[in-house]
Amino acid sequence: MSEVPVAAPAPASSTGVVRHRAAPVAVRVTGGRLQDDIRAVGMVWRRELIRFSRNRLRIITSLVQPVLFLFVLGTGLSALVGRGFGPGVDFRTFMFPGVVAMTVLFTAIFSSVSIVWDREFGFLREMLVAPVRRGALVVGKCAGGATVATAQALIMLALAGLVDVPYAPSLIFTLLGEMVLAAVLITALGTALASRMAQVESFQVVMQFVVLPLFFLSGALFPLRDLPTWLAVLTKFDPLAYVVDPMRRAVFSHVHTSPAVRTLFAGGVTWNGWTVPIGIELGLTAVLGAALLGIAIYAFGKTD
Repeated sequence: MSEVPVAAPAPASSTGVVRHRAAPVAVRVTGGRLQDDIRAVGMVWRRELIRFSRNRLRIITSLVQPVLFLFVLGTGLSALVGRGFGPGVDFRTFMFPGVVAMTVLFTAIFSSVSIVWDREFGFLREMLVAPVRRGALVVGKCAGGATVATAQALIMLALAGLVDVPYAPSLIFTLLGEMVLAAVLITALGTALASRMAQVESFQVVMQFVVLPLFFLSGALFPLRDLPTWLAVLTKFDPLAYVVDPMRRAVFSHVHTSPAVRTLFAGGVTWNGWTVPIGIELGLTAVLGAALLGIAIYAFGKTD
């Protein structure tokens, strides 16, 4: 903020009337303060939530794909693989963390499309000329997209009991925290990509090129143990794998099954035979999310 004094008019002496000079009035110029940036973050975040809540068709259709994967594909694979995993465990229990991560992935990426829409319809230009830092706009956009993605995943989380995943409070809060990390990571990635896109069609092509490999290499649909070498190497470079694995380990720590089944389905990501601890996986996710957020802020700063 800065204060600009406003000059008062000079007194008129030709008529002999003495006029008193008014004291200068301070005019507050918006912009440049941390409070303004925080307010901008809140406004952009609120706008994302309003857009999401008013689009009920989007809320419903975005849940169709995860439900089909979990209850149609999962049931079919359970019949193919067999249900001899242990008491109360079937293949849908294994798929559940991957489907939750998929919900976060597709919802967070789709939220980034609004940046391209805003550019095409001219609203982005109005946001860019606002007297706030562009980084504040990016943070608000990512916060809104992450909130929407987490809210969508919470709906899927409510279906946990249908696939024999217990509603243990410790498990629910653990999965919620991991969902937030995944949502921030993917939203920052989508924002960084969308910041340099001028057309929705171009972003959709890039989105499919990025999203599908992230999903299929994350281990959402198959265990990461005993894979061919080339596939095992690719999965280690997938950031989503370091979110799906902690979620799956959390689920199987609350499911009663044999140690052999737990090792097969929730054995963790390995580096040259060393099982990566959950803390390192989540730490890598947080660091990568922060790095992508920085890249998104830099890319947004270059937007014309």
